[in-house]
This record gives sequence, C-alpha cells and structure tokens, in this order.
Amino acid sequence: MIMIRTGALLAASILAGSLSARDIPDSGLPVSVIVTVAAQKTATQLTVDDVLVSQNRRHMQVTGLEPLQAQSGLQLWLLIDDGSAATLGTQLSDLKKFVLAQPPATQIGIGYMRNGGVQPVQPLTSDRQLAAKALRLPTAMPGISASPYLALASLIRKWPAGPSAREVLMVSSGIDPDYGAGPDNPYLGTAIHAAQRAGIVVYSIYYSAAGRSAHAYMQLFWGQNYLAQLSQETGGELYYLGTENPVSMAPYLDNLSRRLNSQYLLTFLTRPEDKPGFQSVKIKTELPHVTLVGPSQVYVPASQ
Repeated sequence: MIMIRTGALLAASILAGSLSARDIPDSGLPVSVIVTVAAQKTATQLTVDDVLVSQNRRHMQVTGLEPLQAQSGLQLWLLIDDGSAATLGTQLSDLKKFVLAQPPATQIGIGYMRNGGVQPVQPLTSDRQLAAKALRLPTAMPGISASPYLALASLIRKWPAGPSAREVLMVSSGIDPDYGAGPDNPYLGTAIHAAQRAGIVVYSIYYSAAGRSAHAYMQLFWGQNYLAQLSQETGGELYYLGTENPVSMAPYLDNLSRRLNSQYLLTFLTRPEDKPGFQSVKIKTELPHVTLVGPSQVYVPASQ
C-alpha cells in the first residue's frame, strides 16, 4: 500500500524557521483552516505554541488551535466516480463499514459523480445506516463521469457553510475525459480553489475507470497526478497502489479514520493585500516525530 501526501508524483517543501517578534504583524485578518496530525509516534496534544504558520515567507501569529472533536461535528461527503470499473463492487463492504464506524456527530452524504455533476443518492445525514444503504455499484459506463473535478466544484458550490467542518472522500481514477491528459488542467484548478476557499479537505482513493482509458498510460499517469495535487493542496491524502486496484480499501479507510480523529481547527492572522486572492501558506510544527498537513493556500480578503 502506498499513501501519499505529495507522493512521487508531486513535490513540496516546508519552510523552516523559528517565530520572531518582528515577523508578527501588529494586526491582520483571521483565517481558519483544518490541519491534520498525519504522523506521530505517540499521542500528542498540540497547543498554539506548537504550530508555526508562514505566509509568503513571513511568520504569522497563531491565535487559536482547537481539536475538531470539540467543535460542532463534521460533514463528510463520500463521492464515487460513476465511471469506475464494475469491480468496485468488491469494495462496497469496506466502504459501508467505514460509514458505519463514523462518530455520531458526523453527518455523511453519498453521491455519484457523473456528467460533470454529483448525483446525491443520500443527502447529509447523521443516520449512518441510511447512508450505508445508499451505496450502490457504479454504472461503469466509460466517460459518464465527465470531469470529476467539475463534479467536485459543483458540489462545493451547493454546499452551504455552517459550524461543522467539511471534508470529502473521492473514489475515482482521476481521469478527466473533458480535459484529457496533460498539465494545467483548468477544471482541476477550479476544484482546488473552490475547496481552499471553502476550507474543505479532499481525500481520494484511486480506483480504475471502466473502458479503454483505464489502460492508457498517459491517462493513468495524469489521473493520479491530478488526484495527488487535489489532495495535497487541500490538506488531504491520496491513497493508491501503483496502477492496480486495491484488494481491500480497509487499510486506506482505517488510516483516514485515524486522520479524521486527529484534526484541529487552526486560526491565524493573515496579511491582506490590496486585492483579494489566494496566498501561499506553510504549516508546520517543531515537535519531534509529528507532521502536520494543511492546505497550500488560503483565500484572503482585500485590505480595507
């Protein structure tokens, strides 16, 4: 099993350094993001002083850090690519167990990505049995999913913000029939920016598509690259096993459950510019054996 944050497909660097008083702005706009403790050897309870945030190479003041479990629950959408191979049916048992194992405060929605949108077969609900029953086989029709990234962006636009954290698990090959293979996919960019602006973390599990595209090297390569970039830049994780489908998704889903139980709502002051827009951030901790994962960018309103 291979689990990647950036993976061999994409690389990212973490800005090192210690917080100094001259780098902290006198004032700023507060922004909140979800951060995940992705690697640790022992249970760790983080505090504000344990987290360092830099924006455009300047250290920013961290003003809050609260475990998500202490917040108002979680809303989690499970999105399945309707163009996935029919063998995905062998994974439905693992997916149902994952849904049933979620905490009572978690609301779960089940949707199928097709024709550039999401068909919600079960809206967000705290009834885990109801959500699990909504899972079905994909239609396995080649190309029916169209762009999974347009589908994700469409879901985010219709997903009202509230007090609960919002996250997504996508099961897809990542192949985009609308754009094809190659860099700078505009639909991918749209989905990433929509998720970053809404503060939504996206996890993904690679599973092959139905039809000939499932065996085309360039499509496979770029599909996995797209999923890696989507997950990495929103603070999530891509799970994959080369170009093969997993025998069982259970190890992936167990890892995801641990991550969902190891998340914090991080608030820090940003330095606004003359125009609103996305600004790069780096989030890290100097605690040994602890790795933090968060979004690569945040949306900052313009200065007044």
